[in-house]
Amino acid sequence: MERVTLRIPEQQIEEVERMVETGQFPNRSEAIRSAVREMLNEQGTHQEAQQTQERPWAKV
Repeated sequence: MERVTLRIPEQQIEEVERMVETGQFPNRSEAIRSAVREMLNEQGTHQEAQQTQERPWAKV
C-alpha cells in the first residue's frame, strides 16, 4: 500500500471523525479508502454505460 498525503477541509475531516467515532469505519484512513473505492466504482459504472451506448453491439 502506498502512502498519500492530501489536504482536506476541516469540516470534511470532522465528518469523517464522526463516522469513525460512531463505528462506521475503524479509522480515518479506511473511511477515505472507502470513499475512493466508491468513486472509482461509480466512475467505472458510468464509463461502462457510456461505452455500451457508443457500441450497443458490445452489450453483454
